[in-house]
Formats: sequence, C-alpha cells, structure tokens
Amino acid sequence: MYSIKTFAVIAVGLTGLVATGRALQQERTQQQQTSAPPASRGSQIHGTPGSPTATETIDGRYLPAPPSKFGGEVNVNAAQSKPYWPPRVAPPKDAPNILLIMTDDVGFGAPSTFGGVIPTPALDRIANNGLRYTNFHSTSLCSPTRAALLTGRNHHSVGYGVVAEQSTGFEGYDSIIGSDKATIGRILLENGYRTSWFGKDHNTPEFQASQAGPFDQWPTGMGFEYFYGFVGGDTSQWQPNLFRNTTAIYPYVGNPKWNLTTAMADDAIHWMQQLNDIDPSMPFFVHYAPGGTHAPHHATPEWIEKISKMHLFDNGWNALRDQIFSNQKRLGVIPQNAQLTPWPDKLLKPWDTLSAEEKKLFIRQADVYAAYLAYTDHEIGRVIQAVEDMGKLDNTLIIYISGDNGSSAEGSPNGTPSEVLQFNGVELPVAEQMKFYDAWGTDKTYNQMAVGWTWAFDTPFKWTKQIAAYFGGTRQGMAISWPARIKDKGGIRNQFHHVIDIVPTLLEATGIPAPVMVDGIAQKPIEGVSMAYTFDRANASAPTTHRTQYFEMFGLRALYHDGWMLSTVPLRAPWELLGKTITDPGNAYQWELYDVAKDWTQNNNVAAADPEKMKEMQQLLWVELAKYNVLPLDASVAARMVAPRPNLTAGRTTFTYSGETVTGIPHGDAPNLLNTSYTITAEVDIRQGGAEGMIQTNGGRFGGYGFYLLKGKPVFVWNLLDLKRTRWEGAEVLSPGKHTLEFDFQYNGLGFATLAFNNISGIGQGGTGVLKVDGKAVSTQKMDRTVPLTLQWDETFDIGADTGTPVDDNDYQIPFTFTGRINRLTIKIEPPKLTSTDEQKLKEAAAHAGDAR
Repeated sequence: MYSIKTFAVIAVGLTGLVATGRALQQERTQQQQTSAPPASRGSQIHGTPGSPTATETIDGRYLPAPPSKFGGEVNVNAAQSKPYWPPRVAPPKDAPNILLIMTDDVGFGAPSTFGGVIPTPALDRIANNGLRYTNFHSTSLCSPTRAALLTGRNHHSVGYGVVAEQSTGFEGYDSIIGSDKATIGRILLENGYRTSWFGKDHNTPEFQASQAGPFDQWPTGMGFEYFYGFVGGDTSQWQPNLFRNTTAIYPYVGNPKWNLTTAMADDAIHWMQQLNDIDPSMPFFVHYAPGGTHAPHHATPEWIEKISKMHLFDNGWNALRDQIFSNQKRLGVIPQNAQLTPWPDKLLKPWDTLSAEEKKLFIRQADVYAAYLAYTDHEIGRVIQAVEDMGKLDNTLIIYISGDNGSSAEGSPNGTPSEVLQFNGVELPVAEQMKFYDAWGTDKTYNQMAVGWTWAFDTPFKWTKQIAAYFGGTRQGMAISWPARIKDKGGIRNQFHHVIDIVPTLLEATGIPAPVMVDGIAQKPIEGVSMAYTFDRANASAPTTHRTQYFEMFGLRALYHDGWMLSTVPLRAPWELLGKTITDPGNAYQWELYDVAKDWTQNNNVAAADPEKMKEMQQLLWVELAKYNVLPLDASVAARMVAPRPNLTAGRTTFTYSGETVTGIPHGDAPNLLNTSYTITAEVDIRQGGAEGMIQTNGGRFGGYGFYLLKGKPVFVWNLLDLKRTRWEGAEVLSPGKHTLEFDFQYNGLGFATLAFNNISGIGQGGTGVLKVDGKAVSTQKMDRTVPLTLQWDETFDIGADTGTPVDDNDYQIPFTFTGRINRLTIKIEPPKLTSTDEQKLKEAAAHAGDAR
C-alpha cells in the first residue's frame, strides 16, 4: 500500500517530467519550424483559436499546410489541461463558390449566345447575367485543352501535346501531368474547398486507366474528392464507360431510357445539395464537363423531335453561315467590319450542288446534333438553377466555356453513322448511311455529322477542330457571371485570352496564391494570366494582358503576338486520319500572316506585304516552341494511335487469366489482337443442363469480337465495324464436364510495323480463323479484311460477362454472364516480324512516295 505522502512525491515527479517533456517538445517544434517552409506566415485564424468553430485561411504557398501549432495546455490530468482544436481550413473571406463548365466540340457559331441558331438558354443566361468573351481560345483538341484548363499551363508543359490516346515518350507528349504542376482542384482542395468533377475525364493516361491503377492521374488523384463521369475522349451517352470515383458502374442496365447527359446533372445537383445540407457555409468547386457535343450525338427522342420541328437547317449549310454571320454582327460578338471567310469549295460541296437524298440525310444529322447541344445546355441549366435554389448564385463564379475546341470534322464530308468507322479510315456512302436515318442519335448509332455543318458552326472562321493555326479550331465562346462582383451585366469583352488563363483567374477571384511547393515538390510557374481585370466595366476596352501565345497540334503551328497571328497552312484535312504522314513538319508548311487586330477572321493574308514582320514572328514562335516542350514536332496521326506505351501489356505476348469474372479493362491495358496472329484458349466446365454466356470479349456493337456459348454451342464472332460480322460456330452442344475451347487466327499482313515506314499496307489485312473444341476444328473461316486501327474505344476487355453493348445484338444482350465455369483463359499473340527484305521494300516505297511528292 502506498501512502498519501508517496502519491504526492510521485505527482511532483510526474509534474516535473511533464514540464521537461513539454520543454523538449517546444524546442523540437522550434527546430522544425526553423527548417520547414514558412507556410503559416500569412495564415489567419477566424473565431476563437482552439475552439471547435475556429477556421484558418492558410498562406497557401506551401501545400498541404503544415500542422497548426498546439495552443492549449497539457498537464497530468485533463481537468487541469486546456484542449485546443486545430482550426478547419477555409478559403479567404468572401471567396466564391465555383462552377466551371466546359462543353465538347462546340464551334464558336453554334450556340445562340454567339449568333448560332441552336437554342442555348443556359449559356444565354450566364452571358446576360455577366459577360460574353469573344476572343477566348483553346488548343484545338480535347485532352490538351482540358489539361491546360486544369493546370493554368500550356498543354505541352503538362504532357498533353496531343490526346491521351496518342501519347508518345517525349516530355511534351507523354500524357502525364507531373507532380510539379498541381491542378486547380488540388490547390482549392488544400485551401478549404470541397471539390468535384462530373463528366468527361480525358486526362488520365490510357495506360493507367484500368482497375490496377495507379490512380494519381485520375480526378480523385488530382485534387477532386468526388468524380462521376467517363474516362476517355468520348463515350456513348446510352451505355457509357462510367465511373464513380474509380469504380465502374452500369446504371443503364435494364433502363433503356437512361442517358448520361441527364444522369450527370442529377448527380451534380445531388452532390451540391448534399453538401449544402451538411454545411451551407462550405464552399464548393464543381468542374462540370459533359460529353456533349462530341460524337456520338446521343440526344433523347424528345429533344430530337423538338429541334426537328424547328426546321433550323432546311436551307443548308451555306445559308446557315450567312444567317449566323448576320446574327453575330447584330449581337456584337464580332466587329462590324469582320469579314466572312470564303467557303472551301475544293474541300466541301456547296449545298445547292447536293442531291435530294444527300440533303435529307444531312438535315437529319444537323437536327440530331442541334438536339444534342440544346439538350446538353438544358441539363447545364438545371445545375445552374440548383445553385440559385440553394441561395448561392450571388456569390458563385460561373465560367461556361462553349467547347474545348472548334466544331469536329471527324465525321467525313458525308458524316457517318459510326465514328468508329471514320477512325478506321472507312467512309460510308450516303446511300448506305440512309439505312440508319430513323435510328440516328439512338444507341444503334455512334453518329457524327457531315463536315459542311462543322464548317458552318465555326462561322465566321475557317477550319475546324484539330487545326491549331486558325480560329475555326481554337476560338471558343465563353460567358462568365458572378453577380456579387460583375456588375456590367450583358457586357462584351474582346480581349485575347487563352484557356491557360482560367486557373490564374480563379486564384485571383478567390484570393488564393499559386503554390510554390506541393507535397514537398517545387511547382513550375503558372503560365497563364488572370482575366479578372475584365470583370470591371472600366476595363471593358483595356488592352489584353495576354500578349503572346503559341499554338501547335499535329505539326501545325501558329503564334499570336500583340495583335498579329502567324499561321501554317494545313496539308491534311482533319477527317483524313489514314493519309501519308508528314515526316518533316518543321519545314513542310507554308506560312501566312494576319493582322488580327484589324482582320478578326484571318481572312487577309499579309505575309507577302510584310516579310519582316513574318520573319520576326517566326523567330519568336521557335523560341516559344522550345520554351514549352513542343519539340520534337510530330505530324503523324494513325502511327501515334498505335504507338507503344508503358501499359500493363508492354513487352508481353502471353496473357493468363484465372477465369474469375473481370470486366472493364480498357484497351490501353488489354491484349491487342489487331494486325497480328493470336490464339485464345479457354478451359471451361459445363454444368449439368448446359451453359451459355460470354467467355471473353473486347469491343461492342460498333466493332469488336466475342467468344461465347450460345445455347450450349461455342461461337466466335468478329464484328467488323458493324458493316459485317464473320462468325465461327460449333454444330454441337457441349456436353457437361470439362472442355478446352480455342480460337486460332493467322494474320496475313505485316502488321503495325509498316507504319514506321509511313506505310499502311501492313494493317487491316485478312487471315484465317479456326474454332476448336477439345483440339478438334469445328469451324474455319477466312476474313478478307480485319479492323485496321481501333475497336470501339468506350467498350472494354471483359471475361465471364459483357458490358456496354453486344458484339451481335441478334445473339444476346448484356451482361450475358457465363453460366458455366472458366478455369483458365490464355491469350497468346504472335505479332508479325519484318524481314530484312520487307524493310528494304518498305524503305524503297517510302523513298518513291517522297519523290512523287
């Protein structure tokens, strides 16, 4: 038994030890603070420090902010101690909520807000309640523009010189946003915002998009706490490759009226309302990026009917250009002295030369496109209305960017019922397309419109998406509203600006600095400039603060500098994806020069009249290209689509799977069976009573293959882009028990290797397939042609079930789960190898082609 005196001695000793420990801890903390970055020097605590309600506005230069110093008191007992809660991080006082909207493939002249005939009341609402921007620019292509939008840096500076699916092993083109270039999502998150991303994510590398990750390049790894959307350039709106955070979900199964355009608006509204219910004071950042209006143009039947009844396009694309041009001058979104660029007669037919059948088809295409844009804008309007319904519209900064590049010309001069056809070099005649007339816009099409409409929707400019040297590819209409700050309602701003200017604008608007270090990694400087000066009526006509901007895509280059525009003239139309590669893009192009301070539409080339200015601009352009990782220039298209990448299949020719049901493996991390010989072997168990279902598939309705049992019989189907299906089928039902099923294909061509010689002869060739059961051939078929470049990209590699769409609707519907057991699945690939003779012939052919040019 201890006496009271003994307890007193112990207590005194403990008190001394506690005091000594506290002193040592304070000394250690002081040492750490001496060596640590000074992240808290500018921090401000609001409320009573240490209380549960205290908040802190951090300095923001070093993220995440160091832990707050404990300001309480610790003794032996809690009763004699003082608690101290670290303050919750909050943005600076009066920092706005942010709704950042970017639509897809919308030309400057498409929406009503910028003179178009397609009703876009949500965009009109933001413009009328805030400002219209008429001189705002993208990079001319999806991934690059979005990477620049999220980082405030040029697209080559963050690895996105081209779309993710064409990445190559150069710093400016590897599709990796480095850890030294934190996104606006990460910056705002660390400064107290709740962050979310809805819709299109075209900034996850194709080789990191599987369930195996890594996930640091997904939205959730780039500062967005919540993600609901699709990964890739585009997707079906009826059966998308949809994710919640990093988990694939399939809400469309059994729900044929479901459409992503509405579903993502529902999800965004729910996320905002839930946040508001939990804590109305919590600021939010919503990045809202619908798939509209990238192909496929998937509007609901109700919207297609509504727009079709308006007869917006009955007079054709030439008359439409004139109408849009007139509207634009009336609205004041182009100068009164602006000139309408001429129609490209050598590329596209004038409307009055078309046949009645062509006109009928093309009007249908435009009606469906317009329905998709109107539908997309309507759902955006619901999201905006939800902000108002929560009482937060006044202090919400809404930026609505109409398109991530110009209108898309990737559908060919005649359009296409399936964009997958076009990306494989197949242009379908009008007569064949008429078979899809009534289905246009449904899930039976992956549709894109004729280029004539594309050109018209880029009025008053020339060229389209992909063409970085001309405003038809880069000029985007934009509207910004922030009622608490912007008072010049309905105002127009004509200053030159670029998508890299959005991040610095958001930082200035919120009072948050650009970080100099994130996670201990020094950050590359932001390359854009703030547009916030334009919010004030007094600066409506102020000179732009963005004086110089380079452009580059597929070797085409341009430079804006102090009201001048230097441009290279395209050698390849953007719908020609399988043409000869330009091997010397540095010297292959002609140059044009425009005084865009006076010539708004790049209509009058003054290169010959001012050679000194052109030389000056050329020299400055090369400086910019070197500065921002643009070199080496690469004008290839098809070759980059199939270029080797560091994916999970790199260097492998044999793939073994356990037989567990696995779905959703994207093309970038799946075995590629195009332009090669291969064998698929499945060891299966058939239960009593038989079995059926999918064994293995990749692709879907618009191109792919499937290996399955149908009513007990083995079947292998190659869907050749929905034009033809080649079928192998066993005659007998498999008996109960173990069986080995095999499909062997011997390819006749030289494969992808010929592309290195600027030659496409090796791809899309035929071959012979043999279906075997327990070693015995049960079906042999020859294929004259095979799919040359790509399967349907929003479909996936699946084992044991099928997702998305079937490879043959007449055989089954998804998920078509296998009802037997797969014990083992093996895929072996035998890519063709070029002999020395093959290489010599290809070199000679390339040299001959060069001489012919």
